[in-house]
Amino acid sequence: MIAAFFSFSVNAQQSLFGGEQIVSPEIHDDNSVTFRVNAPNAGELKLAGEWMPSEGWTPGSAAMQKGENGVWSFTTEPLEPELYSYSFTIDGFRATDPNSPFIVRDVASVMNIFIIGGEQADLYKVNDVPHGTVARRWYDSPTLGKRRRLTVYTPPGYENSSEKYPVLYLLHGAGGDEEAWITLGRTAQIMDNLIAQGKAKPMIVVMPNGNVIQDAAPGEGTDGFYKPQFMVPKTMDGTYEASFPDIMKFVESNYRVKAEKASRAIAGLSMGGFHSLHISRYYPNTFDYVGLFSAAILPNQDVSHEVYHNIDETLKQQMENGYELYWIGMGKTDFLYEAGVQYRAKLDSMGMEYTYRESEGGHIWRNWRVYLSEFVPLLFK
Repeated sequence: MIAAFFSFSVNAQQSLFGGEQIVSPEIHDDNSVTFRVNAPNAGELKLAGEWMPSEGWTPGSAAMQKGENGVWSFTTEPLEPELYSYSFTIDGFRATDPNSPFIVRDVASVMNIFIIGGEQADLYKVNDVPHGTVARRWYDSPTLGKRRRLTVYTPPGYENSSEKYPVLYLLHGAGGDEEAWITLGRTAQIMDNLIAQGKAKPMIVVMPNGNVIQDAAPGEGTDGFYKPQFMVPKTMDGTYEASFPDIMKFVESNYRVKAEKASRAIAGLSMGGFHSLHISRYYPNTFDYVGLFSAAILPNQDVSHEVYHNIDETLKQQMENGYELYWIGMGKTDFLYEAGVQYRAKLDSMGMEYTYRESEGGHIWRNWRVYLSEFVPLLFK
């Protein structure tokens, strides 16, 4: 027993204290950042960061310099306030920063993150304000014949209140799941900070999994651990839209919500924008607030689900029923930009009013966090 305890103690000590004493990333007073990696036997190290000019769909990269002690380093120019992701390439092998435990997953890619504070980025930080609660809940979906998982944010004070709250249904893009908005999108931090500043009404935010063949995110459901994919079957064939009332029924049966059109909003990014567009018109008297963030717009020609029948007629019905806000955001270099132009032309020809927000950049989380931060204060006025 003594020998076993000693062995466990040694291993525990190695885990706790065996790490390298290197600071990376180190954020300096002028907002420049130094990255360091101890790799004395490596021949080449590169740093790839979200702030660098992109190379197609991937961030740009820069060579790191090797010091006499075998530690490679790179210091950036001062960076603008923002949440940034980064990774290393060591002799052609992509790696995360061994000196930073702060990582996120985007589809199947894992990367480190850090925040340069100030301005918009202060919304992404955990500040000294009242905090809401984030829960992972399982719900029954009779339409899909399975139990499924979603993420729910409840605002500060929900547990000790008898008040009923409005609901925002917030949908992820292709390759995402019920984890995407809460990790990459910083939804809880944005909501906490906007509510504390009095810029947003307290609300419940529901973040479902839009991949109908999954019961939960990879590694979190009954399929176990497997590599996430960018597009999985049945994501944009009408099945998710048709099953969406199962989600609403669960929320309205298990949370204190105002179950009325004036207190419901739906928004999403990319594929989630596609879903938001079609859910809101397929159930045309259900949501008073709709947000399309860099939305994929119309279904493929070979999709025949009834959800996508009579698009113009159901949009007209949605318009005639009335709504408070139809909000569209798009980056100037987004690959979906032209599709967005065509969709807005359709709305213009119908006389359907909307608010349009155009930003710099493309199909990136940097834009979607901003869109959420601007959309939420407009809700439930």
